[in-house]
Amino acid sequence: MMEGVLCISHHATEAVLRRRSFITVLPLAFLLPAVRVSGQLLGSPLDCHKTCVCASNIISCSNVNLVNVPVALPKYTAVLDLSFNSITRLRAEWTPVRLSKLHSLLLSHNGLTFLSSEAFVYVTKLRYLDLSSNGLRQLDEFIFEPLENLEVLLLYNNRIAQIDRSAFSGLLSLQRLYLSQNQISRFPLELVKERSRLETLRLLDVSSNRIKVLPLHELQALPAWLKNGLYFHNNPLPCSCELHDVVARWHLKELSSATDFKGSHTCLLPGPQKEKMAIMDLDKVHLNCSEVKMMDQVAYLEQFLVLGCDTRHKDVTKSWELPGNIPMSQTNKTVVMRPDGSLQIGPLRVDDSGVYTCFGTSDSVNETLYVTVVVLNSTMSGGLENLKTAYTTLVACLVSVVMVLIYLYLTPCHCAFCPGHVPEKTEPGDSPHSSNVSICQTHEETRWERVEGGGFPYRHVAFLEPKDQLEQNGRMNPIDEEDEEWKGFSRERTRSDREAVSSVCSDTPMVL
Repeated sequence: MMEGVLCISHHATEAVLRRRSFITVLPLAFLLPAVRVSGQLLGSPLDCHKTCVCASNIISCSNVNLVNVPVALPKYTAVLDLSFNSITRLRAEWTPVRLSKLHSLLLSHNGLTFLSSEAFVYVTKLRYLDLSSNGLRQLDEFIFEPLENLEVLLLYNNRIAQIDRSAFSGLLSLQRLYLSQNQISRFPLELVKERSRLETLRLLDVSSNRIKVLPLHELQALPAWLKNGLYFHNNPLPCSCELHDVVARWHLKELSSATDFKGSHTCLLPGPQKEKMAIMDLDKVHLNCSEVKMMDQVAYLEQFLVLGCDTRHKDVTKSWELPGNIPMSQTNKTVVMRPDGSLQIGPLRVDDSGVYTCFGTSDSVNETLYVTVVVLNSTMSGGLENLKTAYTTLVACLVSVVMVLIYLYLTPCHCAFCPGHVPEKTEPGDSPHSSNVSICQTHEETRWERVEGGGFPYRHVAFLEPKDQLEQNGRMNPIDEEDEEWKGFSRERTRSDREAVSSVCSDTPMVL
């Protein structure tokens, strides 16, 4: 009996223990997936012996099939290479501690499709960030704002089609931005335009995208040091002479963005086939664009002229040399170098013509620019003055013609030969004091003739001299001489007066 009781109690004890062990193991079974998920989110601890190579402050975990960023990264890490892995999402918690000495982060060839807006909060000292050759499709607003020390950003060979206008705001130190081989359709003008551009940006690569329209006028106005690093080749741009003008000018200035990829600067000809054509060949066969040449500076006397020293490099020391290889001097007040490196000349003289040379020097580069100035031997206002004189002369001629017409046809007749007026008959030599010109005799031509077709009659004019005044050639009228002398003189005078009348009665009116 006792043996049966003991057997039953032993079996009961085993059942109780078995039930307790199950209850204990059950929570552990539920915790295992959570631990696995947490491991996938945070990644495995850094292993510098099996998965990564740790050399001083450089950690290389390249091409080791990582899914997440290793945890417990040392705070002294300066370079972290995670390229050629399978890290598809860069979360905000990928590093729980601040890596204040990390300046280079490499995440290329990972299939990365997601960037957290707080992914770079703990790595604000980054200067080099490589996100190339991934699957990024868009760049959200202020995504890179914490990276105020970033100098190089590589985003080429992604699928980026949308870029928020504020995506790159806050990148106060950015010098080179690579956006080539994406699906971008809008040129990011805000990155290079005056007042909104990144002041330190020297290279912007948007080549091999889907950009169809370029702001050519704004690009042409950019300084040479920025155009030198602006790459936009291999985009589906429509062919135009304006595009040819921009590229040709960049070639003449030997800008790297144009000369290094001369064969890749192509455009699409109009038409259904969309044939590709080299932009530099548009002036030969297609579109017949004008040849682009660098023109000299032409100015006038007494003008002020500013010569720019538009170098291909930004941080250079500029100096000028005057025509004849004459260095600048403080005594020459007509030639002044401005704070931006440009040269102001004026008031101009003819002697100021010649070739001015600008030297741009730095520790690594030397650049020389030549500017030819031609000063014309006239003032800017000379042409306007000549034009005013010509107009004044023309107006004076017109006024003179109008006055002549008014005199001929609108002035009332007060002479003795007007129609309807019968002059008094006087003897030819009535008075020795008169110098009246005798008219044609009545049996000769009529006093008024009318042009065939109803024209205006010709007007015959005679001028009377007052009596008791000087005779012809200044001879005084005689007073006490004999009448016989005056009769002979009158007959001679009548003969000369008739000859004069014949000229007055001609067909051509005389204006005195």
